[in-house]
Amino acid sequence: MEIINRKAKYNYFIEDRYVAGIELKGTEIKSLRKNSCDLSDAFVIIKNSEAFLLNAYIAKYDEGNQFNHEERRTRRLLLHKSEIRKILIASQKDGYTLVPLRIFLVNGKAKVEIGICRGKKTYDKRETIKKRDLEREIRRRY
Repeated sequence: MEIINRKAKYNYFIEDRYVAGIELKGTEIKSLRKNSCDLSDAFVIIKNSEAFLLNAYIAKYDEGNQFNHEERRTRRLLLHKSEIRKILIASQKDGYTLVPLRIFLVNGKAKVEIGICRGKKTYDKRETIKKRDLEREIRRRY
């Protein structure tokens, strides 16, 4: 099971990657196992030496009861202090942001891959589209 943020590669240059655990409530992990998640508008912030995942959509669990979770709640990320320090320093550079790239499961535990990213300009996006179309054309011919 893996949920990928497809917009991230299109909108950003990914400079560095980190893997973090996610602090989830009971029904959230069940929804993740059913691939009911969207990372397209999500981002990561660091506040008071803690990392948080904001605006990530995890759908309510269908068989859940009154203890179901909110879809877009703020979720804490589990990282070592040294990693948080490195990420904070890298993200404070001008034009850099923290974007979740994918969510995946390892031994039943949810992990998120965070990318330290720099935003692309419009001409960079056009170049990305051009490269992708060329690769697709080459694959068709061979």
